[in-house]
Amino acid sequence: MQFTEVVETAGQGLDAAGVAAIVIGGSVGTIRFLRQLSRNQEFDLAYRAYRRGLGRAILLGLEFLVAADIIRTVAISPTFTSVGVLALIVLVRTFLSYSLELELTGQWPWQRTKSTD
Repeated sequence: MQFTEVVETAGQGLDAAGVAAIVIGGSVGTIRFLRQLSRNQEFDLAYRAYRRGLGRAILLGLEFLVAADIIRTVAISPTFTSVGVLALIVLVRTFLSYSLELELTGQWPWQRTKSTD
């Protein structure tokens, strides 16, 4: 197996892991949400937990997808154009990640207070 085949396989594996994280996280979150509703839990609490879980699944999936793009772009074809496209993809996905974080927690990641453990 040549290097490019190994890198492409690793990229495909990370792509699959990213999609799986989103699909499995969304499925588990939906099942939990429906279970909480069937137990007559307050809708607002169940909905907030559902959104938080779904957002976390999407964030995890985005991390895997970004890693796959980085591996494939840098290892296989590091041309100026491909690196520029990668930069745009990472920029958009980073914006999505920060937006999801804001939606989930109500504050930007750098606004969190650090715990003193």
